[in-house]
Amino acid sequence: MLTPAHWASAIATLLAVMACVLLHYEVLNGLDRLLLRIHAHWRRPRLLVLMFSLILLHIVEIWIFGLGYWWLSGDADGGMLQLLNGSEAGLPDYVYFSAVVYSTLGLGDVLPHGTMRFMVGTEALTGFLLVTWSASFTFMEMERWWKRER
Repeated sequence: MLTPAHWASAIATLLAVMACVLLHYEVLNGLDRLLLRIHAHWRRPRLLVLMFSLILLHIVEIWIFGLGYWWLSGDADGGMLQLLNGSEAGLPDYVYFSAVVYSTLGLGDVLPHGTMRFMVGTEALTGFLLVTWSASFTFMEMERWWKRER
């Protein structure tokens, strides 16, 4: 039987995924236009803009999911994080957990409980796809630069 906490978890997950995918698309689209305007012989600044932008983008996406976990933890049925040291989880712990899940690192030092577990699996899949999308975009941009040098 689906409880209101299950529905809240599903909706929070859907909103986080939609926000991250749309944000990712818009940032990559903007980066593509920005990088075309940076002169071809300025290779180092172009690469640095690309890499720092992608790192910042992924950090923002990790925070989106972290805030989703934190919001779900406000309801007893929504879930909570169990820390190995036994202390109560705060917002930094939820963001840390999100980074571990998003990157598919899976350290296991923080355990989710309750309906937020649905978001955990979905974030791992979403993070994997978004990191892969960034890697593909970086490869395509590097290929564009390599073709200009010939």
